[in-house]
Amino acid sequence: MSNSSASNLRPMSGRVAMITGASSGIGAAAARAFADEGAAVVLVARRGERLRELARKIDGSGGRALAVEGDVVDSDRMREAVAAAVETYGRLDYAFNNAGYATAGAPLHEVDDAVFRQTMDVNVTGVWNCMRHQIPVMLGQSSGGSIVNTASVAATRATGASAAYVAAKHAVLGMTRAAAADYGAASIRVNALIVGATRTEMMEEVLGQHSELEQRFAEASVQKRMASPSEVAEAALWLCSDRASFVTGAAMPVDGGATAI
Repeated sequence: MSNSSASNLRPMSGRVAMITGASSGIGAAAARAFADEGAAVVLVARRGERLRELARKIDGSGGRALAVEGDVVDSDRMREAVAAAVETYGRLDYAFNNAGYATAGAPLHEVDDAVFRQTMDVNVTGVWNCMRHQIPVMLGQSSGGSIVNTASVAATRATGASAAYVAAKHAVLGMTRAAAADYGAASIRVNALIVGATRTEMMEEVLGQHSELEQRFAEASVQKRMASPSEVAEAALWLCSDRASFVTGAAMPVDGGATAI
């Protein structure tokens, strides 16, 4: 079978996905997963060289990838990233708004104002900026689209992360549900992942500063471990795909059972 024939058999062939926070961790794992399913991937993150290297690897393995260096806090840059997706690939079918920023170890009154602002900017304003520019493109397509936002177990309860992070992820979940209600009739599905502790670069930074949290985070899961980035990426892939066609407004746990107890 030729490479082109094999590509046509992949379920996301001809589709386009935008993934933020794609230079490492869950975002990078998602980039590979979506590309393996046949989607062209538009990779967005601040660390341009790492992003471009991932895009080269995806291209080299037969996929299609476009690197767009940028910060989700910058609304104009997110507008440009969406425009680049449309200019390069002609459409935007999926969005995985995954970029985030977390802190832990300090009670509310000890969280610095700058940390609070950065936490809210990246996690809340970042998702807002992305959806503001992604949704108009999807509205212009008869096929609509599918958006997945990365929330957290911290969107449902206090977890040991900072109060700023807990507040931000609650906001992401609320925004997801509101968008699902706004655009359901337009064939745009919007869902959130309730992600448990995951061994990402950001998590390793948190644990490097607060090693006592590692056991607490692992014990919060009934599986008594943290997730790998690829496990979360597979959930995002499923929610975006046609296999989840009747799922919208959902808060899907990928948390090893943490929210079940």
